[in-house]
Amino acid sequence: MKILVANLGSTSFKYRLFDMDTELQLARGGIERIGSEQSDCFVEIGGKKTELTLQVPDHSVAVRQCLEQLTDPEHGCLADTSEVVAIGFKAVHGGRFSGVQKVTHEVLDAMEEMSGVAPAHNPPYIKAMRQLADKLPEIPLIAAFETGYHETIPNRNKHYAIPRKWADEFYVRKWGFHGASHRYISGRLSEILQRDDLRIVSCHLGGSSSLCASRNGQSVATTMGMSPQSGLPHNNRVGDFDPFALPVIIKKTGLSLDEVLEYLANQSGLAGVSGTSGDCRDLEEAAAAGNQDAQLGLDIFISETRRHLGGLLLELGGADAIVFTGGIGENGEQVRKRICADLEAFGIELCDSANLSVTGETKISSQQSKVDIWVVPTNEEIIVARQTKALLEGS
Repeated sequence: MKILVANLGSTSFKYRLFDMDTELQLARGGIERIGSEQSDCFVEIGGKKTELTLQVPDHSVAVRQCLEQLTDPEHGCLADTSEVVAIGFKAVHGGRFSGVQKVTHEVLDAMEEMSGVAPAHNPPYIKAMRQLADKLPEIPLIAAFETGYHETIPNRNKHYAIPRKWADEFYVRKWGFHGASHRYISGRLSEILQRDDLRIVSCHLGGSSSLCASRNGQSVATTMGMSPQSGLPHNNRVGDFDPFALPVIIKKTGLSLDEVLEYLANQSGLAGVSGTSGDCRDLEEAAAAGNQDAQLGLDIFISETRRHLGGLLLELGGADAIVFTGGIGENGEQVRKRICADLEAFGIELCDSANLSVTGETKISSQQSKVDIWVVPTNEEIIVARQTKALLEGS
């Protein structure tokens, strides 16, 4: 069973192809600058990477181009496009639809309802899914929503202190995101430690970041709420923010509500604080050169991560493991060190030498630490592929 997993942006299409009989990744590729006169494409099959420039007007053409590359007689890995039994999407927010869903008009309408909450994510997915359903009707489309893993969160961690009607009728609640990543980390660490009764805090730190507390393989609390703009400060998204600041900003700047929300969603976060970049590597370099705003951005990110980490440890009554993943989590040794600093009283102690020499899945806690600390590269795509396979098989 061959399943194509798609990760979409407004002008990009990235994919991985899996043989789900063995869970072997057969190929990966991507197309950038969709809709422009020249689109940058690449495909990697069997360790051989090919790059080319084409004109790709929309996402349906991008998928067709992908399938042509995969079925190329000389370099491809498929005999025919009919071998692809489905396309699985790492979808973000379906509101009243969560979990794993076959893409239908009803599902797309539900995603439309949440576009204002997930403006950077839902619109490109909806547009691409509509194009693909129209132009490639022979391939089933499956949406694996990031909110699905967090369906097990108890109500006390799921609801805001607002009129209940808003939650019940308008779906205003803490949905949580990065579900595929947190699901993968929980399952993978259970495999590594050969235990299914673990209390884990997974720290997905990257362009967007969230923490999740899992018990026995189920999410019980997470840091993101109604939208992917919430929780920790992100690359260019605000994170947690007092809504009563909105009228102050609107009055002082003359901006409309929509304009202020655009600032909060695209020009805030670490980039907004630093005035330079939202990339932690750039901030560390700038801070080392004396840029105080870059240092402040890093300090806020570390402080907020530690604050949420503490809350999730209390929710779990302690933890068996803290796991770092995502671009920053996997590669940011200084970020990991600062997050774990001075936590020995809580049984959390980093091994400095292990933290500086991480390769793949690595345990970085000291021998004295009562809580394991791990770095585990995430694999959101294999989770989507597994969920797509399970839906197709009716399990």
